[in-house]
Amino acid sequence: MQERSSVAGLVSSLRGELNRYSPGGKLPSSRALVERYRVSPVTVSRAIAQLAAEGLVVTRPGSGAFRAEPRADVPPPGDTSWQEVSLSGDGGPEVVPRTVDASGVLVTLTAPPPGVIELNGGYLHPSLQPERALAAALARAGRRPGAWGRPPTDGLTELRAWFAREIGPALTAADVLITAGGQNALATALRALAPPGAPVLVESPTYPGMLAAARATGLRPVPVPVDADGVRPDLLAAAFGATGARVFVCQPLFQNPTGAVLAPDRRREVVRIARDAGAFVVEDDFARRLVHDDAGPLPAPLAADDPDGVVVHVCSLTKITSPSLRVGALAARGPVLERLRAIQIVDSFFVPRPLQEAALELVGSPAWGHHLRAVSTELKNRRTAMTTALRLELPDLALPRIPAGGGSLWLRLPDSEAGPGEAALVSAALRAGVAVAPGRPYYCAEPASAQVRLSFAAVAGAGEIAEGVRRLRTACDKVFAAPGRRDLSSGHG
Repeated sequence: MQERSSVAGLVSSLRGELNRYSPGGKLPSSRALVERYRVSPVTVSRAIAQLAAEGLVVTRPGSGAFRAEPRADVPPPGDTSWQEVSLSGDGGPEVVPRTVDASGVLVTLTAPPPGVIELNGGYLHPSLQPERALAAALARAGRRPGAWGRPPTDGLTELRAWFAREIGPALTAADVLITAGGQNALATALRALAPPGAPVLVESPTYPGMLAAARATGLRPVPVPVDADGVRPDLLAAAFGATGARVFVCQPLFQNPTGAVLAPDRRREVVRIARDAGAFVVEDDFARRLVHDDAGPLPAPLAADDPDGVVVHVCSLTKITSPSLRVGALAARGPVLERLRAIQIVDSFFVPRPLQEAALELVGSPAWGHHLRAVSTELKNRRTAMTTALRLELPDLALPRIPAGGGSLWLRLPDSEAGPGEAALVSAALRAGVAVAPGRPYYCAEPASAQVRLSFAAVAGAGEIAEGVRRLRTACDKVFAAPGRRDLSSGHG
């Protein structure tokens, strides 16, 4: 975090000084910049690279960096208004709009302004990422024979076998395809399993990225409510009967955003209900490696006990390592695997081999087990820090469940109306210096109440969590302290 802020500061300083140099003029050497600004050579290198990417400087190997020549006059923009007609005119019988709303995904992908605490993030904070182990794995991977060649389209056999062992003993490498992360795997599965315009059953609430992928594919998400024990089988069976859907997407372990774990007596029932409906279950097992060290034994994936090939399993290394290690897996049995393979090839050909080789190096190293244990302990500590801060600062916000895995908490707001209160709080929180994720994007239909999602995995530690919750209390006081409403900071009526 400190390195990134140093780079941004140096870029800003150098950008302000460029007018001192004539076009083509040489900038000070890297050594001079290191001494002048008291930063590391890496910071200087990254700052110069940023300015070069912006077209402000030109670098010449062995010579240094130079102010870029002024760009020629930019031609006036063309008229793109015709695209509104083209993009909205389907010209066919489809009833599902082709517009794609990625706002629910961007909430967790877009970095907040400087100084804002990121309680809306979807990935591990850099302090939790195995950066040294990743760097070492990538370096070793780059030296492997053939590391920069074309990989098998299904993925490296050794990596597929590793994923198969992780999913369950009944699977082999032949049942697994390597994908560019979990989101790519979900999108591939949805395209393979249902035609445009078809309904797809989803948990309610659920992961906004999956909803966006379904809609982008032309599918119609249909909600099936989740309670404390996961999806309700009775409502799932009713939804299959009412819609004729052939796909159900679920997260049986530490569901996003509720944190629910599918109860043991429901696991077989969910698969049986789908099998009776002639449908597939897409199992998004995103949080298995984000387990907290007080969770106890975890249930096996649904795919581990699925001889009939009902379950299409999705998992990834991205969440437990780095947003940029986009290596995941699709596992399936039967003819559906060939369709998944065909779509994967058409969409992306293959996952870059250096990434696959680096993933193999990482999971095969002693650092891998150490990393998993360290993250497990630290996530529990941060979860405890956040729940403690919430009970102290915001006791009136309902916390239905304290999960034993994942990286976030799901809170219900006191306002009974889902729309204005939630939106107002998210905006007020940002003004107070903390970013939180609104609950509305997690629903494909009208939510029952106003909610927010708070991440404890995306922040620096307990101190930042406490300060983030304190800022959220400030925002709550402003939003909910109108006449007739309670002051949430006091906990009194």
